[in-house]
Amino acid sequence: MSTVSAPPPLTPTPALAAPGDLALSPGGLATGEALPLRSRLKDFIVLGKPRIAIMSLLVVAAGYFLGLADGYQAAPLWPTLGGIGLVAVASSALNQVLERRTDALMRRTSRRPLPAGRLGLLEAASFGVCTGLAGLAWLLAVTNLQTTVWSAVTLVMYVFVYTPLKRQLPLATSIGAIPGAMPVVLGWLAAGRNLDSSAFTLFAIQFLWQFPHFLAIAWIYREDYARAGLKMLPTRHEIPRVTGMLALAYAVALVPVSLLPTWFDLAGRLYLVGALGLSLWYVWSALQFALAEDRDSARSLLRTSLVYLPVLLALLVWDHYQLLS
Repeated sequence: MSTVSAPPPLTPTPALAAPGDLALSPGGLATGEALPLRSRLKDFIVLGKPRIAIMSLLVVAAGYFLGLADGYQAAPLWPTLGGIGLVAVASSALNQVLERRTDALMRRTSRRPLPAGRLGLLEAASFGVCTGLAGLAWLLAVTNLQTTVWSAVTLVMYVFVYTPLKRQLPLATSIGAIPGAMPVVLGWLAAGRNLDSSAFTLFAIQFLWQFPHFLAIAWIYREDYARAGLKMLPTRHEIPRVTGMLALAYAVALVPVSLLPTWFDLAGRLYLVGALGLSLWYVWSALQFALAEDRDSARSLLRTSLVYLPVLLALLVWDHYQLLS
């Protein structure tokens, strides 16, 4: 890891408020000046982190298609994605409500709607709560109780457990990986399946995949995290190479886990060969990061992670249906 030290964390005093807390108008501006409707709609979209929501829904769809089989009472796919999508948007919005002060201290997040003062605290919180409740009610109506309950658990763990722990424990990353690995399981449950060894295997793949992915991001923005006082890996006093070695260890652990779908008859030889090749590529990228621990190797690992998961799941779904045909 680079020996360049991050600046000391800036600890807000009790009197410090995020700009959005001072909002007097619906647009979140202390002057009372209203923002154009188009700009406000854009800010609400940003609040829901659409790119993360879309990625999650693709994983949900993969879990759904893997769970489909004769005799199972599957919920309709598009309504299922709509309900889970609302819950994902709510999670992101409420996460930003709770992190508005730390977001204001980080360069990469200071222009988000709440810390920049373009949205008010009450309207952002109301948006998060309403979309969350609407999503859960929708899921209860169109899917089943299991999908609804586990969607609620995912939201609560992400917003009310992981988010506050980021300011307390470096191990918050491990806790956040639990709700982060749930989308594929939610798709499985929406297809009418129960929690079983196959569901746990899908969960484990996404769980382990997240660590090299996140550690690369956290290393790139480690000074930002330190500036905001977030106690997450990598820490300001991290021993050089520790972050890279952790990423490598998780990538290596993912290799055998990624092959388990073949063991549980979810896929055949095509997936086995493809998963092995993809996972070894992930290991190689993590190894390069561990050896260099610089911005280029971190970005390379991040790009690899963003290719790895969708390609692996697409290959798994394809080979799964080849077995069924």
